[in-house]
Amino acid sequence: MTRFIAACVQVNSRDVMSDNLARAATYARDAHAAGARLIAFPENVSMMSFGGDNVRAAAFPQEEHPGLGFFADLARELQSTLIVGSLHVKVAGEDRVANRCFVIGPDGNVITSYDKIHMFDVDLANGESYRESKIFRPGDTAKLAETEFGKIGVSVCYDVRFPHLFRDYAKAGAKILSIPAAFTRTTGQAHWHTLLKARAIENGCFVIAAAQCGDHPGGRQTFGHSLIIDPWGEVLADGRTDPGFVTAEIDLSRVDEIRRMVPSLQNGQTYKPC
Repeated sequence: MTRFIAACVQVNSRDVMSDNLARAATYARDAHAAGARLIAFPENVSMMSFGGDNVRAAAFPQEEHPGLGFFADLARELQSTLIVGSLHVKVAGEDRVANRCFVIGPDGNVITSYDKIHMFDVDLANGESYRESKIFRPGDTAKLAETEFGKIGVSVCYDVRFPHLFRDYAKAGAKILSIPAAFTRTTGQAHWHTLLKARAIENGCFVIAAAQCGDHPGGRQTFGHSLIIDPWGEVLADGRTDPGFVTAEIDLSRVDEIRRMVPSLQNGQTYKPC
């Protein structure tokens, strides 16, 4: 399928999973009624918990995760492909959990899953430090989702700052890049649009980036602005700052057109590193 409607569902997830799932499904049904058949959800769509103990308490083994069963049922109901931005999944033999994205087909079966690779670990000049890797076990494998819409490169949030991952996806045949996120308001205002446009332009791909928005438990604030961007870097849809959904028509022939105009995937050269 080369021409279709895609949607980003934008939510303000909090600390009650059933409420979060119900709101996400309402927006997904509305997006489906507007014609969407590829529907993307943000990172932490089922739960926005603050602190390691709360994150672990809200995680489940994959086969028991109520969020995964919920979205499998929703995919079957809507007869649509869903990109479930991420769920927190317990990992056998680990105190840490996986921040795992699922791509689910219209039959309700998982096409692929992807564990967020890049962890935000930082020491700030003011003495503050943050270690995402203390709570989440990083993944080690890139994943392409083979869907009725073609190959989709799967990532989560902070991965967007590592362009080589997306170049690898494009070289492997992806024409769509999925980048669900819960970007903070501060970094979102400074970098979100720029980073997503760059990933689209440099790879000649559509970018579908569903995002969290608003104020969350623990004082966290997320940026919103779910975006759908074409391979030329044009923003086709912007979710702004409130919960809801946005849609855009995806014409995959545009990928081939742009890549002929700017053949950077073919023009790359090997070189000796410095």
